Amino acid sequence: MPITRNVARTALATCAGLFAVAACGSGDTDEAQSKQVTLVTHDSFNVSKAVLAEFKKETGYTVKVLKSGDAGQAVNQAVLSRDNPQGDVLFGVDNTLLSRAVDNGVFAPYEAKGLDRVPAEYQLDAAKHRVTPIDTGDICVNYDKSYFADKKLDPPRTFEELADPEYKNLLVTENAATSSPGLGFLLGTAAEFGDEGWQDYWKKLKANGVKVVEGWEQAYNEEFSGSAGGKKAGGDRPLVVSYASSPPVEVLYADPQPDEAPTGVLTDTCFRQIEFAGLLDGAKNSEGGKRLLDFLIGKTFQEDLPLQMFVRPVAEDAKLPKLFTEFGAEAENARSLDPQTIAENREAWIKSWTSLVVK
Repeated sequence: MPITRNVARTALATCAGLFAVAACGSGDTDEAQSKQVTLVTHDSFNVSKAVLAEFKKETGYTVKVLKSGDAGQAVNQAVLSRDNPQGDVLFGVDNTLLSRAVDNGVFAPYEAKGLDRVPAEYQLDAAKHRVTPIDTGDICVNYDKSYFADKKLDPPRTFEELADPEYKNLLVTENAATSSPGLGFLLGTAAEFGDEGWQDYWKKLKANGVKVVEGWEQAYNEEFSGSAGGKKAGGDRPLVVSYASSPPVEVLYADPQPDEAPTGVLTDTCFRQIEFAGLLDGAKNSEGGKRLLDFLIGKTFQEDLPLQMFVRPVAEDAKLPKLFTEFGAEAENARSLDPQTIAENREAWIKSWTSLVVK
């Protein structure tokens, strides 16, 4: 989240309780290590203590969590250490980075138990089962409702309208070369306008005053006028690239909680992100890693996901909490790209985007 991925992830990314014993302790005995599974992941990973306790109860294994920066950093580190993996399971590689991991032989094949509960559209590596789909999230433009109401201006609805003169200097996005949502938004425009058209579109956005910052934290919590953090920081951009699940965060952490989310989602600007986990090739505890992968798509973990990492579970039998369904948005027409298309074009697109928009 990766992720990552929103204000809740920053607030919740801590070691606590059972999690702290497994993730932050030292001096483990050989016996303890044999019953320990190491999960390599991004900084936005979070899970309830009760859920980790349930995993230990079911399997006898504790989970050591090794956080490795954002999703891109975690994947790059896994590639660099593939001959001597840092852990047993990698969680957090998404469809924008999937080819980088699988093409470098990071994962060992394993078909997790319970995959029959996961729709085929999320099983992007179904032929080889090197990764297991865990969650989905839509990268979308969010807007500050009060700004547009005060200005008596309708928010934009589509990619095209973001470039209209009436929205000049209103949008902030993340750097596609350094940020997962920034890259997702770039890929969304590539899916929308094609390989021949996305560059012309970004030229229009640049001429219309789009602001580019390094990452989500800065864009959402400093530049965006609609977030609690942005208000405190004096943010003046009422349009930001974030997630369809960001509005519930603004409700959950407000005191008192409002009846309506202060932010909205432009659902015609979304790119579908799918997040995976995989058994690391050469894992010291491959059996424990397999049990963990089974657990990650089990109902207990899947139903914990929405209010821990503000993503949607992939298991069809997992229920969403009311807060998530009431205040979150679901993009019926989220853009997507085939992983092979992303693999073949990602680096060239990022290079071209950087030349067009940043330099």
